[in-house]
Amino acid sequence: MHHFDWSGIPGALPTLWTGAIITFKITLCAIAVGILWGTLLALMRLSGVKPLEWFAKGYVTIFRSIPLVMVLLWFFLIVPQVLQNVLGLSPDIDIRLASAMIAFSLFEAAYYSEIIRAGIQAVPRGQVNASFALGMRYGQAMQFVVLPQAFRAMVPLLLTQAIVLFQDTSLVYVISLADFFRTATNIGDRDGTMVEMVLFAGACYFVICVIASSLVKGLQKKVAR
Repeated sequence: MHHFDWSGIPGALPTLWTGAIITFKITLCAIAVGILWGTLLALMRLSGVKPLEWFAKGYVTIFRSIPLVMVLLWFFLIVPQVLQNVLGLSPDIDIRLASAMIAFSLFEAAYYSEIIRAGIQAVPRGQVNASFALGMRYGQAMQFVVLPQAFRAMVPLLLTQAIVLFQDTSLVYVISLADFFRTATNIGDRDGTMVEMVLFAGACYFVICVIASSLVKGLQKKVAR
């Protein structure tokens, strides 16, 4: 029978916090870039310009059809040289972290795109027609009338996807990036407390996600009023 030993957790907290910072960096980067790029993809899908529609539809279909683990491995094994040559990244930059940020951002954009597209389509067509009647162009109507209304309704869904993204960041273990979960397992392997550290890491994810979900539910109620 396994005898639990929790005594090593307090001393491991500073190291775990270092891993947590990496997890938060990936999450925040993927949310920001994912929503921005996802919005552009959604607008392409609704633009009526066939090449843009085909590109956006193909992009979304490809990324939603491939497991996230495989995307992470692709970006880590294939893309680093491209990132360094094209973007001119310094050799001092942690290529695993850069690869993870880009992979998550591009992957999540496909999911954000569908949420945003549905939100835009939910805005009554009369709002767009009224904008045109006021002399606005299509881009102005989207920027000043449609998108603000759409995003107000979509915020709960976008935040829910962000919670899923936060959970998925633990998959960076496949590229040996020392995020929160990987750091916890490394400490557990070193100290012989693997079960305790995995349980503790799981509890941390659980608490953060429950709190975030409660905040999202509260926000949904406010939006629904």
